[in-house]
Amino acid sequence: MTTIAQRLAATGGRPSGFDYLRLGLSLSVIAMHSAIVSHSFAGEMALWESPLRPLVRAILPMFFALSGFLVAGSLERARTLPMFLGLRVIRIYPALAVEALLSALILGPIFTGLALTDYFQDPLFARYFWNLIGDPQYVLPGAFARNPLPIWVNRQLWTVPYELACYGTLAGIVVLGLKRWPVLLPLAAVAIALGYGAVKLVRTGAPLNVPGPMPGVLLVVAFLAGVTLYWFRDRLPYRRSWLLGSAVLTVALLWFVPFGDLIAPFSAAYATVHLGLTDSRRIWAIRGADYSYGIFLYGFPMQQAVAATLPGGQTPLGNTVFAILASAAFAALSWRLVERPALRLRKPMERLESRWLEGRDKRRGTPALAGRELD
Repeated sequence: MTTIAQRLAATGGRPSGFDYLRLGLSLSVIAMHSAIVSHSFAGEMALWESPLRPLVRAILPMFFALSGFLVAGSLERARTLPMFLGLRVIRIYPALAVEALLSALILGPIFTGLALTDYFQDPLFARYFWNLIGDPQYVLPGAFARNPLPIWVNRQLWTVPYELACYGTLAGIVVLGLKRWPVLLPLAAVAIALGYGAVKLVRTGAPLNVPGPMPGVLLVVAFLAGVTLYWFRDRLPYRRSWLLGSAVLTVALLWFVPFGDLIAPFSAAYATVHLGLTDSRRIWAIRGADYSYGIFLYGFPMQQAVAATLPGGQTPLGNTVFAILASAAFAALSWRLVERPALRLRKPMERLESRWLEGRDKRRGTPALAGRELD
């Protein structure tokens, strides 16, 4: 039996499938949002009630499960918790901060229906900068006033607090020493899912799998499911039959099974990891670069700009095509000018970490440890 760990080792620890998945899921988010950008909330509701619903609803859980699997690897390779968190900061924050600044200072003034003095004095303008600390703000004063979805600038930022919660959860696991008992992680994920379902049942009395994206709490569950797959990679099989079964189960759970959302993150996580462990030849778009985060960040603002300016920009197909081209251009610039330079900070961070560990071990009179600080 081939395990997930064996498959990961066979690819040298860097399978191309995860790169393709990140890019594909980012582009899928743009396609999904074309419904609301083109036809406002009525268009989005039509999408959620269509046969595409389970596929569209699986996009974000797959994103979070993928992140969980890869971030768990980063946690295992990190020597200290500050280093792990620092790597998360330099990967997430610089591009997010630049996108928020560009939206508020350039995109908003271009597309606002207000006089510039009124735009900059409006409380919504100042409030938008809360995005710089991960508190999502979606609107800028008067922006895109004639669009089908007016004033919304970057709706997809709603997932950022949940992503930060995922990293905080992993950090808490390390601080509490729970990494020594990995079985507690899937149990905690199940408990969170069932607890959330119980609360929703008491409050609404309705099934969870209603039209709309997966609730944020269950995205955290998907992340923990991805971490679980990494921690138990030596025991879990890598089989096509499991991929097929998990994919079919995910679609069924998200389509017609009451409270299927509570279970779907786990089956979606296995399907995601299995696909990520494929290792076909890398095309130029993913060779030596990761444009997926930039596409995710700039996708919705570019969709709104396309809807405001281009013929056909208010149709789902036209909006998707033009927005993908525009966001890909911004993503390439973001990678070259912001994300890749930020990632170069890893080397000096590692040197500082090594010096700190050496100094600490000298003070303790013990030999330096080689990468076991988080166990």
